Amino acid sequence: MEIISDIWVNWFEGEENSYNVCEFYEWRKHDFIELLDQVPLVKVEKPFLNYIENNLQDLPEEILKDVRNRSVICKNNQREVIEYCFIVTDGERCLAADTLGYSVPIRKSRLIPRQENMILDKADKMAAERYPLPADAKEKEYHMLSLSPELMIGLTRKERQMKQLLFMALDQLHSSGSTEELRYWHTEWYPSRYKESRGMSAEEAFCDLVEGMKQGWSVRHADICERMIKGQSYFEKLWELEHGPKVQ
Repeated sequence: MEIISDIWVNWFEGEENSYNVCEFYEWRKHDFIELLDQVPLVKVEKPFLNYIENNLQDLPEEILKDVRNRSVICKNNQREVIEYCFIVTDGERCLAADTLGYSVPIRKSRLIPRQENMILDKADKMAAERYPLPADAKEKEYHMLSLSPELMIGLTRKERQMKQLLFMALDQLHSSGSTEELRYWHTEWYPSRYKESRGMSAEEAFCDLVEGMKQGWSVRHADICERMIKGQSYFEKLWELEHGPKVQ
């Protein structure tokens, strides 16, 4: 373990998928960016980094004990100790994490390229700590509200956010929408299959929509997403965060 000074972080809170912890080139001015005066660097094995990066589950007591109270941030000209904040690397990737005093990596951040390169150079001379994964740790499962990374390949930050919003809307439609609603949206996505849509069950229409929408992102995706969320204030708010007020 080493102590690293002056590290910029851009915290993404409550994210369980690595693709939502954005790389430096996708940072925005309104993101929650901080400068850590000092933070411990721990080299770990690849499975352990994957566990932190793609989960919101408890960390082993061993790593919490090792990093406790070793991070400092300066606020209003006063130094504040952060209880459980650290950087992990497997020698190929880097990730900053902060538990906000709990045992779960609630906040995560990538690093700026210059600092990431510096840390990877340091990692070459460090031995990896072997922290045990929790006995009840399960293989990562993906679903409608936590899409597989394969479905996000090649998408921009905005496109990823919109795709997640679309699938949130689809999930809600599946749980609370009528058969007629699902047939309607199936027809909107597959206009040439109108007659087939009219004879589908709710489940058939839903599964076909998911299958048709899961790959990539396009103007068609964006258009149907905007129309599908119309009148749903929470979803409209998420849309506005990416596009600005527009939904009428």
